[in-house]
Amino acid sequence: MTTEIPLDSPLLHTTTLAATPKGAAICRRIARRQLTAWGLNSTHTESFHSALLVVAELAANAITHGRVPGRGFELHLALTTTARRGTTLRIAISDPRGDRIPLLPTTLTPNAQSGRGLTLIHALCDRWGTLPRHPNAKTVWAELDLTAPDAA
Repeated sequence: MTTEIPLDSPLLHTTTLAATPKGAAICRRIARRQLTAWGLNSTHTESFHSALLVVAELAANAITHGRVPGRGFELHLALTTTARRGTTLRIAISDPRGDRIPLLPTTLTPNAQSGRGLTLIHALCDRWGTLPRHPNAKTVWAELDLTAPDAA
């Protein structure tokens, strides 16, 4: 994987939250507030709403599948511009369960109790994946390439 040098300084936001349903709700509110502060709600409305769905799914997965008692999870947001991709929004959620790597389900049955969240992330994002974190944690990330701003 090659790393591009951003054309400008990336806009970054990181928050640590409790691995509880309340922590996931706060995560969604923080993401909405930060993306609004960056102006995505008015310039890239479709990407803004897609990003909020992705944050909701990743936060729900972190508190459901990545929870370790007494440890929280982290929300990372980054908005960068590079020559090759243009502007990209990267959403990442880090949790302490590095032994539970999410996999995209190959099939979903109507009665399946899980798997739809990753399918949704796969459909909404341009790229997504996981990265290991030391000592036994992981980061699940998703990227949305932002097109030209929406017409007013």
